[in-house]
Amino acid sequence: MDPILLEERKKKALKIIKKLKELFPQSKIALNYSNNWELLVAVELSAQCTDKKVNEVTEALFKKYKTLNDYVHADPRAFEKDIHATGFYRNKTKNILAAAKMVQERFGGVVPKTMQEMLEIPGVARKTANVVLGSAYGVVEGIAVDTHVIRLTRLLGLTSESNPVKIERDLMEILPKKEWLEFTYRLIDYGRAYCPARAHNHAQCPLSTIS
Repeated sequence: MDPILLEERKKKALKIIKKLKELFPQSKIALNYSNNWELLVAVELSAQCTDKKVNEVTEALFKKYKTLNDYVHADPRAFEKDIHATGFYRNKTKNILAAAKMVQERFGGVVPKTMQEMLEIPGVARKTANVVLGSAYGVVEGIAVDTHVIRLTRLLGLTSESNPVKIERDLMEILPKKEWLEFTYRLIDYGRAYCPARAHNHAQCPLSTIS
């Protein structure tokens, strides 16, 4: 990145962070879970699905499948029905049930604590790994880039990239590391509260005046 552009983006990012903290001092993950395995399941289910819908599905799912072992021995057809409402249910079923076996057999039943190990798990790319590592263990190795983050960081001029990995790299250059985890959740809350994807007057959005 051009050094001048980098400095401009760093300054703008700090202003955006300050405003987001004022608007959303308590931002956190919106998914419901009671242990690290359930967190991983919920994040995998959230692909192309709203957190609200995932929480509706997991309310029943986590009562039916109480342990990692329940997922290891789950019937795929039944599991597909259980998560059908989240969309892409066949692929999600394949990934989650395969992930359960890997976590049990390879990682001793414990969701791993490193990016390298997380990325070995079926259905896990950097976004999922960042969310799980940060929320489960406070391990911050990157920035979770979902559809909200892609749309809003481009809109706000923090990146010109469209590839999530490249966007993450840009953001890691301009955001202080201590802000990486909560930046995603604050931006998601901002998108929902003020700047949705549907057409609206961006001039009314609180961050629109920051330059």
